[in-house]
Amino acid sequence: MNTVTNFDMHLFHEGTLFESYKLFGAHIIKENNETYTRFCVWAPSATNIRLVGNFNNWNGERFQLHRVNQEGIWCIHVKGNLHGALYKYEMTTRDGNKRLKMDPYGFCSEFRPGTASIVYSLDGYEWKDHQWLQRKSEKRMDRMPIAIYEVHLGSWRRHEDGTPLSYQEAAAELIPYVKELGFTHIELLPLIEHPLDESWGYQATGYYSVTSRYGSPFDLMHFIDQCHQNGLGVILDWTPGHFCKDGHGLYQFDGSYLYEYETYEDRENIVWGTANFDLGKNEVRSFLISNALFWMDYFHIDGLRVDAVANILYWPNQYGKENSFGREFLQSLNQTVIAHDPTFLMIAEDSTKWPHVTAPVEYGGLGFSHKWNMGWMNDVLTYMETAPESRKQVHGKMTFPLMYAYKETFILPLSHDEVVHGKKSLLNKMPGDYWQKFAQLRLLLGYMIAHPGKKLLFMGFEIGQFDEWKDKSALDWNLLDFEMHRKLNHYVKRLLKLYRRSKPLFEMDHMSEGFEWIDVHNYQQSIFSFIRRGVDEELVVVCNFTERTYIDYRLGVPKEGSYREIFNSDREEFGGSNCVNKKVVRTENVEFHGKPCSIRMTIPPFGLSIMRPVKHRKERKGNGKEKMCSHAVSWRERKQT
Repeated sequence: MNTVTNFDMHLFHEGTLFESYKLFGAHIIKENNETYTRFCVWAPSATNIRLVGNFNNWNGERFQLHRVNQEGIWCIHVKGNLHGALYKYEMTTRDGNKRLKMDPYGFCSEFRPGTASIVYSLDGYEWKDHQWLQRKSEKRMDRMPIAIYEVHLGSWRRHEDGTPLSYQEAAAELIPYVKELGFTHIELLPLIEHPLDESWGYQATGYYSVTSRYGSPFDLMHFIDQCHQNGLGVILDWTPGHFCKDGHGLYQFDGSYLYEYETYEDRENIVWGTANFDLGKNEVRSFLISNALFWMDYFHIDGLRVDAVANILYWPNQYGKENSFGREFLQSLNQTVIAHDPTFLMIAEDSTKWPHVTAPVEYGGLGFSHKWNMGWMNDVLTYMETAPESRKQVHGKMTFPLMYAYKETFILPLSHDEVVHGKKSLLNKMPGDYWQKFAQLRLLLGYMIAHPGKKLLFMGFEIGQFDEWKDKSALDWNLLDFEMHRKLNHYVKRLLKLYRRSKPLFEMDHMSEGFEWIDVHNYQQSIFSFIRRGVDEELVVVCNFTERTYIDYRLGVPKEGSYREIFNSDREEFGGSNCVNKKVVRTENVEFHGKPCSIRMTIPPFGLSIMRPVKHRKERKGNGKEKMCSHAVSWRERKQT
């Protein structure tokens, strides 16, 4: 796009120019065999704008932008290719004051504490992820396993001098690690430019600018390209509800409240010290919806986790009053994204009871593909932090989430928010002694994998962090020098391998037919048992949330025949006491738990056991081999020796 057309400007002001990044910002163009760098910005309340940068000694006297329409779009063509140049806009406001502002559409930014934008062409990267894109286009994401590893790139691993890994280094170290664990996606805390490290990227200034903390835009493209070539999707955290108020950013951009609401009570986000986007303003909608497509088009990302949806749906300082502008914005956003790529993941981080968050817009929904199940997270963690002998009193915390599990398409999150600010690490949330903490963490993770819904876990859980997440230092990798931590890491790999290979654990996540309680009422023993179903097969899952071991525990099952234990969280190789069911167990013609037949099995302490019906050879697909570790020892055999 070499010229600024009246039609493009009309769409922008109408709120429907969803590739506005091709109009605004700094672009290197060619006209009549001459190379220019075109700068374009929206600033209706400015009386004068000059372009300043290191190419003109920060003197904009001869670099005056020209106003090209009454609604406040300004442009300038500077002769030459200014790729790599630092620049800002020198705004003169209506009251005569001058302020230096970064480019809202700048594609690159100066390394903090610098605040200038950088001219950067995003064209020319040679992507090699064609096979990934092709395979993704053929999938139904609701019937696929999704296990997300949530990462804060600045603190996953660090160099000896305390500096974080670059995008290039993360491609070499993080990707193979996550792939070996068995996750399907990496979710990155916001990578849009932000001034304060402690905000973790959730208080942004440059929405089109890849943070320079870890490298260049091309470096991030390389990281994502490598993820795709290794079979990993990439999700970015995104904050379209509010933005940072630092002076060089969007706040009072042209001297007026341009990107934010004009009234104080709507504008000010007091809790976070930020400003709320004016989602009723057409130009702001063009800016934000374009930003979603920008990350899709230029960086090939596979999803956005939309932060603080509650802050968009409700006016922040008006006690639960619905914001129709926010609702309309989200609906338009999701419709636009899904039209652009039907496989794209739009994930709502929503803590409210707003209905139909993941229903299509044409049916009255918001149009997200998934919603974080915050209720499940709060209830399950409350249950797990309760002393085992008292869990019978909070039994309903585990059963209630199934009452609404199919009202939305859910992701079960155990995210970074749950392991900071005095909340303890996942391992340290578990009551009891050293062994019991590990056993209960394995049980929690197993229960999460077996529960309907896609999965998200924050980095560090898999090595058994005792300390909370520390954003200024790396994970405690030295823990892997200790046996129980290594065994936990091994357990996570085996658990995720089981998840990816077991269709009953993901194929019908979104359908009530995919889950059935066997015994939901056993609060006295704190044992939960249920069935997970896929299209063609089913599994029986038993979870024991106390330290007691049960021998010859009778369990109702849906079909007669034989059952083999395919997974047990209490196995010795995982750090458990090895109370396993080594042998195939046959059903008995005894009705139990409302089922036509039953089996007798060993229930391990603080353990999860998954049983699979043994199919006759003619019923099996493939070669019909049933796999299990040959060195597994039953509880009785262990006791006898």
